[in-house]
Amino acid sequence: MCRLTWLLAICFVSAVTALAQEQTVSLVYDPAVCATDGGLAESIAAAESAECQAMMAAFPYPEFKRAPLDSYSLNAYSFWRVGPAAVNLYTAPGGSIAGLMAEGFNFVRAIDTSVPGWIQRAGGEWLRREDVELVEPSRLNGMLLPADWAHPFAMILDKSGIYASLEPGGARSSQSSYVTRRYQLVNIFAQANDAEGDTWYLIGPRRWLRQRFVAKFALIAQPKGVTGRWMAVDLFEQTLIAYQDDKPVFAAVVSSGLPDWSTEEGVYKIWARLQRDSMSGATGAPEAYALQHVPWVMYFDGDISLHGTYWHDDFGYRRSHGCVNLSISDARWLYEWTADSSAPAGQKAENTVVVYSTGRYVVG
Repeated sequence: MCRLTWLLAICFVSAVTALAQEQTVSLVYDPAVCATDGGLAESIAAAESAECQAMMAAFPYPEFKRAPLDSYSLNAYSFWRVGPAAVNLYTAPGGSIAGLMAEGFNFVRAIDTSVPGWIQRAGGEWLRREDVELVEPSRLNGMLLPADWAHPFAMILDKSGIYASLEPGGARSSQSSYVTRRYQLVNIFAQANDAEGDTWYLIGPRRWLRQRFVAKFALIAQPKGVTGRWMAVDLFEQTLIAYQDDKPVFAAVVSSGLPDWSTEEGVYKIWARLQRDSMSGATGAPEAYALQHVPWVMYFDGDISLHGTYWHDDFGYRRSHGCVNLSISDARWLYEWTADSSAPAGQKAENTVVVYSTGRYVVG
């Protein structure tokens, strides 16, 4: 009798497990079960519903194929920060002074690092090794999006590694069992505003993050008159999504212009593309800069461009003098994609950049 009861119990547990597995396999990703049009209390209740819990368990993280790394540029080129104080340029190692690189935000590409204590920059001049510092470009690469992608997701921007909160507006809690990891992808199952009006995203079971700690990717409608290949740059989220007509194909985080050098909203055509270009500005001013060998440059608003960036890894935050900074790998993907245009035979290929903002950018 006891043996029969034991066998029946095993059969029951097996049947329940099989049913749960079958439901998980057949479940289609739809975060709408976690959302509500109600207030904060309703948002918390919806996030803790059985349907939402099942959805989060079945789809813990986004699964997108990553764009390829630009291994050649990342490994073949050697980039160095100069100064920031003014430094001398030399005709040869230990040679005479050939000029002066003024104080500023200056970077060079080295073409010879074989001489102890010296580097030779592109252009031929030499710098003392004590006046320069090697920089390591970001190895970040963006996401290749399926044409049927529809639901928002996010990339973690926080650098400090914080716990998620158990509810919107709540304190960070180890009970969430989640610590942020920079550039990790997360699903957005729901969003809610706390009592102060700040937006929070539900990224997992009782895991809420404030909007400022992530960059959100979401579809926008194809603007009227824009066809073919176009890129949407959201200044609020610091994101870029590339489209072929109304189909998304690629997504990346960016760094647009700082407050005094803001990237302007508008619809632009890419008017020039260069595999590399040197950039400089504000000579003699405190914000002077000079950058050698900026890779994968696509000009769209006068001298404002999309381009690869080797001098910082702060994508998702504003950092530029108006340009749209991308990782080297993301810039190369876009550069090659814009070259492979689908324009009809005999017509000039056009690539459009749409710059807009879904909110008011706030630091901190």
